Amino acid sequence: CAVKNGKSLDTSLGLTLQCGTMHNNRCGDIDPYIIFYLVESCGMTLEEVKQMLQTRSGLYGMSGGAGRDLRDVQAAAEAGNEDAELAIRAYCYSIKKYIGAYAAALNGVDAIVFTAGVGENDMGMRERILNGLDYLGVEVDFELNRNCPRGENVEISKPGSKVKVFVIPTDEELMIAKDTARLAK
Repeated sequence: CAVKNGKSLDTSLGLTLQCGTMHNNRCGDIDPYIIFYLVESCGMTLEEVKQMLQTRSGLYGMSGGAGRDLRDVQAAAEAGNEDAELAIRAYCYSIKKYIGAYAAALNGVDAIVFTAGVGENDMGMRERILNGLDYLGVEVDFELNRNCPRGENVEISKPGSKVKVFVIPTDEELMIAKDTARLAK
């Protein structure tokens, strides 16, 4: 999500969760003509294409079915599954691409925030995503990233980094409860 002055300017999500960055089992951004190709050239029905895009794509599909959880795909990659390694690289690339796009849309970046499951808990994924973003002014303390305590708000950028990088735990249930209470009033 690209946030400017506290308001969402853009998000990688669209009408559905299919677009944007690739997901565990959903495709993310694709050429829409893939659907026609699968129907016309591969003989798939629209329902089969829909099920494939929703449940057998993304990390799961690219890894050859190594798992629906990133940890399973990582384990497969570590065991030598080249498709799983490719899936992980594609996942990181898609996130990095959105960071670059949002930097352009926002005319620069003040901070990059990692949160939720992978963002909070996977130091290796954060490192893969952040490597090569120095052109934006991102300077990461990779040692701190590797030793980032869980469950705490932590800045993992180096002092003086133009762009701050944070790992912030999320509490979705608390936010839902607060929004529900606010709406109920």
